[in-house]
Amino acid sequence: MEQTELDQIRQRFDQQVRSRFPEGAIRQVAVLGYGDAPEVEPGQLLARVVVETPDDWEGREQAFHALHDGHHAAFRELREELNKLPVPVVLQFTAGGEAGEDERRGPIIQLLGRRVGVGVADGPYGPGEAPGAALTPVMARLGAEDLETLDTLIAVGIATSRADAVRWALARIRERPAYDQLRARTREIEELKSQF
Repeated sequence: MEQTELDQIRQRFDQQVRSRFPEGAIRQVAVLGYGDAPEVEPGQLLARVVVETPDDWEGREQAFHALHDGHHAAFRELREELNKLPVPVVLQFTAGGEAGEDERRGPIIQLLGRRVGVGVADGPYGPGEAPGAALTPVMARLGAEDLETLDTLIAVGIATSRADAVRWALARIRERPAYDQLRARTREIEELKSQF
């Protein structure tokens, strides 16, 4: 995406957010591209809205939820506007305020678009996934080298998202003969443990 197009998206999104929420409710609006933040995948944008909240955890949580509960239509309208863009966009609302050393940063709401995440442009199912396939979401913290590996798989067309790239890599591990040996050993260990 060219810089001028991204700048136009940023300006338009900022105006849309500020027109839908009360003055002073929003601290910051940003549209981040790949490379701007580690959680942004190649070919994707992250539209982040930082809600103005107090510094303490309880105050952040109350102010954040009050804004969310009072503006359902605004959340939905923003998501619909972002769905019109030619690239997938994650819409993220996060609480502002300063978190102490022992406090959580949250709360955060992420509204995924119809073209974001598993099944990019394919509907709710990812490549090779049948309707009704049981998928379990898994949170993983990855370093820069691991992210670069996943993003390379996306760039060359092997995967459509980081989640798809992880599934692809796991499938390659299952294809190796050593994996079957590991599974057999695991069953043996479980049988031995059950004898104690």
